[in-house]
Amino acid sequence: MAEGVQQLELRFRIFDGTDICQGNYPLSTNTDTIKERLMSEWPQDKSTIPTSMGDMKIIHAGEILEDGRTLAESRLCVILGEVVTMHVVVQPPEGRRRTENQGPRCCPVL
Repeated sequence: MAEGVQQLELRFRIFDGTDICQGNYPLSTNTDTIKERLMSEWPQDKSTIPTSMGDMKIIHAGEILEDGRTLAESRLCVILGEVVTMHVVVQPPEGRRRTENQGPRCCPVL
């Protein structure tokens, strides 16, 4: 990141293309703080709603931002003066995910 940059303008895009939580974020902001804000501002009319911060993954330039790391530590690839769009993926926790031996959902197991 360029020297002297203290904050970034970010927006977060969810599965249906809706952008939420746009604003300026200091480089000292960590991913847990961002996820808390995403949880509090998540549109309640959506078919997929995260139930915890652990359900969400924040993705930028094909890389998942690690939990607990700051934006500065994440080494984001940005163009100064541009709004940075990050994608938010909602995944259920391990206990609610289908296991491989259950087979695909679309085909009956014979």
